[in-house]
Amino acid sequence: MPAPSSTEPSRTESSRTGPLARRHRHVWLPATLAELIADCAQAAGEVYRQLAEAPPTQPDVPVQLGLPAGLSRSASTRVDAARARDAERWAATTEPEEVPARATGVPADIGADFLTDLLDDPAQAVERAQELAKTGEFTLDQILDEATDSAVLSGLLSLHEAERQSDPSAAAAKCLVAAGHFALAVSVVSVDVPAATP
Repeated sequence: MPAPSSTEPSRTESSRTGPLARRHRHVWLPATLAELIADCAQAAGEVYRQLAEAPPTQPDVPVQLGLPAGLSRSASTRVDAARARDAERWAATTEPEEVPARATGVPADIGADFLTDLLDDPAQAVERAQELAKTGEFTLDQILDEATDSAVLSGLLSLHEAERQSDPSAAAAKCLVAAGHFALAVSVVSVDVPAATP
């Protein structure tokens, strides 16, 4: 059998010639968000478990809310650290001209609209974002970054609300709401289309 041509890339050789795909530029952020999703579920499960183990006739069940409170206080720091690690990781492997501008100046409602469209029809969400990017006012990367930031912020706010709840069930529910926002942010981070690269 003839040897493979030297011009053909091997299975382990990267054939990428352009800038890093969006999902490759953001790796620590989705990893951290996935951990937060698991932590939110654990916090909610711990609250519900304490309620379930109480006698059904007990009107007031003392519940420890340490996990939701701890999440609320640490989540923002963990997200910021993940973003910093992504930026450092990317800067070490790309040329300065390959780094697109962040979402500075992109109206928050544009990111929110993308999230709404993404839940209804992911393909249509990307198509609408591409059309908006063609106007030249914002890049697709900036629109996706704003949508990601919006979803992450909603998750963080939900955790802050969980910490302030006096009703254990409400605190647990807010943790699960936060998990949903973080999952949506991961979905946006994973969006990768040709126009999203500079």
